[in-house]
Amino acid sequence: MDGNTHRSIGAPDGTASCSRIRCKRSGRVAQAGLFALGILTGAGCSSTPNDREVNAFIHDWEANVSAAEYRVQPPDSIEISSPQSPEIDGEIQTIRQDGKISLRLLGDVQVAGLTPAEIAQKLESLLATYYESPQVNVRLADAMSKKYYVFGQVEQPGAFPYSGRDTLITALAKARLRFIAARDKITVIRPSPHEDKRSIVCVNAKRMIEDGKMDQNLLLQEGDIIYVPPTPLGKLGLAIAELTFPLGQASQSVMVSGGGLGAGRVVSAAAP
Repeated sequence: MDGNTHRSIGAPDGTASCSRIRCKRSGRVAQAGLFALGILTGAGCSSTPNDREVNAFIHDWEANVSAAEYRVQPPDSIEISSPQSPEIDGEIQTIRQDGKISLRLLGDVQVAGLTPAEIAQKLESLLATYYESPQVNVRLADAMSKKYYVFGQVEQPGAFPYSGRDTLITALAKARLRFIAARDKITVIRPSPHEDKRSIVCVNAKRMIEDGKMDQNLLLQEGDIIYVPPTPLGKLGLAIAELTFPLGQASQSVMVSGGGLGAGRVVSAAAP
């Protein structure tokens, strides 16, 4: 389908236009928005759902996320628990740009690129010099290095931290759908530099929100782009607002002559 994998879930028709966060970040968000815009201009929610394809798409996502645990990177934060080792027990550490954390007793420890379980094993090995059979548990406290993106008819568009456990419904809850959002035509884009690996899926989130049917609650991956289109009526309203906006701007400056005001005097009038 022009190199894009495009599958529909519960939404028979729909169109969308959509598109990676400050300094570098805001530039990446803009790139993500433009990327989605380019893809969705030529591809909407138009194909008939195919159960086998839909199930394969969902299962692929679940397998990909569960097979590879989250690997921490700067500036992620981790929380360390080790009751036997009071020097590090309860520590919350933000990974520095050099990929290290600093701990009492242990000093600098390289952790970037490791999973929380691998970090725990590394700390246990280092603590074995001081404690007998130390036990360490590490959890991801704050995921900041990886992002997914939400655009369209939401109150809070932009980049969101990706934790490895994010689902479509949690993403929509964080971004907060607007009143004119077409809940039955949510588009999720899986970007890839290779066209044959790029995927687009359209989800009927209305069924999840109103009926609690979570079989379509997709598990997100890092870099996923979610686009929320407007309803047909909402799209009309946006078009009208765009057309009338210049008129509203012009009406705020009124040229008045006579009536006690000097000819040619410009006064400011309140917007209607």
